[in-house]
Amino acid sequence: MRRLVVAALTMVTAVGLSGCSIGAPVGESRAGDAAVRGLTVWVMKDDFGQSTIDEINRRFESKTGVKVNVQVQPWDGIATKLTTALATADPPDVVDIGNTKVMDFAMNGGLMDLSTQQSELSQGQTWLPGLKDPAMVDGRLYAVPAFGATRAVIYNKRIWQKAGVTEVPSNLEQLEKALDAVAAHAHDEDFCPFYLPGKNWFAGLQFVWAAGGNVASRNGVTWVGDMASEQSQRGLQAWRKFQRQYSSAASVSAETANPDMSQLFAQEKTSALLWNSAAIAKILSINPSLTRDDIGTFPMPDDEGGAQPTVMAGSDLAIPARSNNQSLALEWVRIAVSSDIQREWIARRDGWLPNSKELVDEFLAGDGLDDAQRGFFQAAKASRATPAAAGWSTIEADGSLKELFADVASGKSIPVIAAAFDDHADEVFMRSGGMS
Repeated sequence: MRRLVVAALTMVTAVGLSGCSIGAPVGESRAGDAAVRGLTVWVMKDDFGQSTIDEINRRFESKTGVKVNVQVQPWDGIATKLTTALATADPPDVVDIGNTKVMDFAMNGGLMDLSTQQSELSQGQTWLPGLKDPAMVDGRLYAVPAFGATRAVIYNKRIWQKAGVTEVPSNLEQLEKALDAVAAHAHDEDFCPFYLPGKNWFAGLQFVWAAGGNVASRNGVTWVGDMASEQSQRGLQAWRKFQRQYSSAASVSAETANPDMSQLFAQEKTSALLWNSAAIAKILSINPSLTRDDIGTFPMPDDEGGAQPTVMAGSDLAIPARSNNQSLALEWVRIAVSSDIQREWIARRDGWLPNSKELVDEFLAGDGLDDAQRGFFQAAKASRATPAAAGWSTIEADGSLKELFADVASGKSIPVIAAAFDDHADEVFMRSGGMS
């Protein structure tokens, strides 16, 4: 998951961190060894700000007297490195894992079952489903939501206002009318109203979900591809229509990073994107003439006046099954996911979405979100997880999702494309065990 970058919020609210511990030890914690060598925590590069890590460690060390050894891991090769580490007799004590990757490590027996600690770890909060659901395997919890990230429509207020659009669209028809007005007002041949790369499978999946379809579904205990269903094909049709009508012809086969979407927006070659808030900071750095006041956000609307479901990205915290310090690791995780840390450090300082529905609602009800932030918090309320299937990470990584949506956008036969994808997904699920 890449970092969500948003400006620090100005709301001032303080809630004390509960002093209760996680409870009785779950596994054998070698207190003497831990006091000497410390608790080892692996975090991914750019996931947590240094000040956030420092605050979590300060609270943990004050309570336990045990030092924390935080090791920042690069993204390249992390799956192999973590797989190797989890198989040793002395793995790290806490690991930061992308929310869609938890199942792979849990099914291999590498992660501690946290089910009996769930109520104490959640601390009265309701975790966002898009973070919690991928951390569950057969109804058992193997990781704890650390933070989230969603995608929303990012639009240029100046361009829309010049075209006479002053209201945020509340359904897909209103969005299309707004984009038609923007297109009619544009004079640059290189301009498109809504830049949407064909290989942006995150966006494409939203159209499928909004139509009641899914990329995969359970057939008993087995997962199978589901793009050939009537609902999914209807979503693919809607994706094709919108992408071809409002994006550029060259974008049909384009990746999300090539060309750079933020660059196109900053250069005013488009008036809207569907992406995460990291794009906003980049846009403002590229074009200093734009300010945060020039940028608005809102969830991608559906036909009925609601929001399209969006993929919830983010990270979870897990404890290796072979950790020698499980009780101390649980205490560190409990502090990291507490409401106070989530509110003041994860959300306000690091710019991530907090991990619970209650905290998302709290921010939306307050006055600390500007128009460049609000849409991402609103989108979080309609977020969903990708299928909790063994092998899903392979499908994400092998390019088949990208090619599916790009082929649909290009005009190829949707039934043929959907059936071919389902066959591929079935093979991957079967090879990976086929069950969750």
